[in-house]
Amino acid sequence: MSEHFDGTTLHIAGETPRAAGYRMPAEWQPHAGCWIAWPVPGETWGPGLEAARSVYAEVARAVARFEPVLVVAQPEEIRKARTLLGSEVRVEAMPLDDAWMRDIGPTFLVDDAGGLAGVDWRFNAWGRPEWAHQRDAAVAAAVIAWAGAVHFRAPFVLEGGSIHVDGAGSLLTTEQCLLNPNRNPGADRRTVEGWLRDYLGAEQVLWLGRGLHDDHTDGHVDNLACFVAPGVVLALGSSDPGDDNYEPLQENLQRLRGARDAQDRVLEIHVVEQPPPRYEGLHRLAQSYINFYIANGGVVMPSFDAPEHDAAARAVIGELFPDRELVQVRVLDILPGGGGIHCITQQQPLPRTD
Repeated sequence: MSEHFDGTTLHIAGETPRAAGYRMPAEWQPHAGCWIAWPVPGETWGPGLEAARSVYAEVARAVARFEPVLVVAQPEEIRKARTLLGSEVRVEAMPLDDAWMRDIGPTFLVDDAGGLAGVDWRFNAWGRPEWAHQRDAAVAAAVIAWAGAVHFRAPFVLEGGSIHVDGAGSLLTTEQCLLNPNRNPGADRRTVEGWLRDYLGAEQVLWLGRGLHDDHTDGHVDNLACFVAPGVVLALGSSDPGDDNYEPLQENLQRLRGARDAQDRVLEIHVVEQPPPRYEGLHRLAQSYINFYIANGGVVMPSFDAPEHDAAARAVIGELFPDRELVQVRVLDILPGGGGIHCITQQQPLPRTD
């Protein structure tokens, strides 16, 4: 990760990433580091701001055990952030509206020649443009410049939490999010698949249906399923037919079991049971064990004060990542803001040097 940002390293590419030879690598491939945005005072957190910041700090310190972490924060919040984050985490100033780097930051790409690029997606606050988001919409370009990467400006709306790739041409997403008219009105499945091919290198798009009940991201896939190895998917499940999430999760599993990846493989599917429901007022919180971050040599995953479920999820994920250390972080205090561990992190891959 670049040590200095002077605004002079920004390179604008005039073609699509695919045409220029770039693709999105799998999250388990080596990282140069991880980007996180620091929670901003306002409506997202209300009186829960300090509790949320404590969770962000714990996640950042956990990731920093495995790879460099750079946290960006509002200029007036720098001192407090550095105090909570400690000396192992780097903190720099950047204007922000919110704190979900997975969605407001760029998606980084690599090529076979050791190049690094970033896609600057259009951001419209998860289809709710009335929410404050103008500063967040500028974050991706700033991060790309800071990283010294080639800059691709996408002509459509997308959030990083809505996609997950295997690095070899397969991409997971949901119809509820990417075909939602509040993102790109009039864009059909074929159009969206063309965008995903041109900007991420997706040769095969695996479409799930709906996301978790009351998830304001409109079904981000990083709560539902992810690749954990080539041809291997971990998915969230529910064993309770009376649960609001049971039907959509069952349908998603059926779709995965009938799918083939870009290499024409039948997928190996592993299922982790969702934790018991938890509410803030009448709103169900989007709890998912899929919402974890794969770091260099580690996995930072959530816990939900549900001992049996937390332990079972840890066992499943531990078996799938036998060569990585698992760190579990209690995330209940960030759930009211609308996301989890994967949502607050964004990996910067390490390009090939050979």
